[in-house]
Amino acid sequence: MAGKQKRVVPSRVDSRSPRQRALEAIERVVLQGQSLTRAVDLATEGLASRDAAWVQALAYTTLRWYPQLQGLVDGFLDRPLRKKDAVIGVLLAQGLAEVLHFGTRDHAAVRETAELAREIHRPGAVGLINAVLRRALREQDTLATGIEADPVLRYAVPAWLLEAIRDAWPEDWQALLEASTLPAPMTLRVNLQRGSREAALEALSAAGTPARPHPALSSALTLEEPVDVAALPGFSDGALSVQDASAQWAGQLLDPRPGERVLDACAAPGGKTGHLLERAGGELDLTALDNDPERLEQVRENLDRLGFDAHRVAADLEATDDWWDGEAFDAILLDVPCSATGVIRRHPDIKTLRRAEDIPRLAAEQARLLAGAWRLLRPGGRLLYATCSLLSPENEAVVAPFVAATANARALPLANAKGIPGSKARPVGVSLPLGLEGGDGFYYALLEKQAP
Repeated sequence: MAGKQKRVVPSRVDSRSPRQRALEAIERVVLQGQSLTRAVDLATEGLASRDAAWVQALAYTTLRWYPQLQGLVDGFLDRPLRKKDAVIGVLLAQGLAEVLHFGTRDHAAVRETAELAREIHRPGAVGLINAVLRRALREQDTLATGIEADPVLRYAVPAWLLEAIRDAWPEDWQALLEASTLPAPMTLRVNLQRGSREAALEALSAAGTPARPHPALSSALTLEEPVDVAALPGFSDGALSVQDASAQWAGQLLDPRPGERVLDACAAPGGKTGHLLERAGGELDLTALDNDPERLEQVRENLDRLGFDAHRVAADLEATDDWWDGEAFDAILLDVPCSATGVIRRHPDIKTLRRAEDIPRLAAEQARLLAGAWRLLRPGGRLLYATCSLLSPENEAVVAPFVAATANARALPLANAKGIPGSKARPVGVSLPLGLEGGDGFYYALLEKQAP
């Protein structure tokens, strides 16, 4: 008797449109608090590269302008949406992003956004979507006037963050916020142990990827247009790395010397770790510490590509019994967790996810890490405190009180001694404004531990 034939169940076909996938990514950020990077990875899974790029671009554009779009949506509604209809607010914001910022033809944006409501089984919202988006089209001149008059809408940042940046940068806040609305350029770091920047520029030009040199950093160059890293000559073998220009100052300021014992105290994902090793020709006794084992794996991958190695340790900085052998370090890079407001161009979800109450909590953690790292530094050694924050409470307001209360701590005058063009001197350390030579916003303070 013949065996019973196995029933074949057809695989489910994913019929989600690219717009629906973009909406899901934005919804995960706005309504679920997920990072945009993770949300886009999930939304683009299984897509062809062209469709994935489109989904990513729409999600990033919508999140970059979300505080503005949310404010406009609220102004169009007669009454607030119910909590269970929150996704409709996200959908309206995405539709407005297409109308105002994404370049989709106006009536196509209205039609496709209405169709998307049907795709997500919200046909009752079609009328509202049509009314809001058509009104936005009719009233674009009026909207533009209102946006220009309100800095929260103009620069698409929450009110608390606008005030915090204005307090920290009273003369430059508008330029910083203007820069925050623009996509970040793609900047490379040249491994100067492997070849000159001029040779790298020539190789890039020959590959059809023109770039321009940074005027103050000998290792940095910026591409005219971003490209896939696989298209970069020398990337796979470590001659080039992708790293923001402002972040590259860390290696130059700490200036590790061959043979030194160095701690990268918050190392993941490893860009600065690799740069420290490059500057010393790999001749460092370097410990890469991070409390996240998964992110520490990124450090390993980066160092493998560069051909370097380091002691990689997954532990908390202050849990020294778990990882430290008791021998003090000559130099420490302390790139502390922060609000990341200086990299808001690259991570526009910060505008939605970050809250004003996060800043005091982060500042307390930064002060804890600074005190912990200081105990590991030898007399005569140096510590570079770094953040990618634009906000004073995470920067000089952490470091200055520490220096004042620590008898053997001396702050070195970075602006004069190291000459970072365009930086702003603080009571302790320097701030690099967002957009300086295309770079992200950073803060650096270099401290020396004086001998008894």
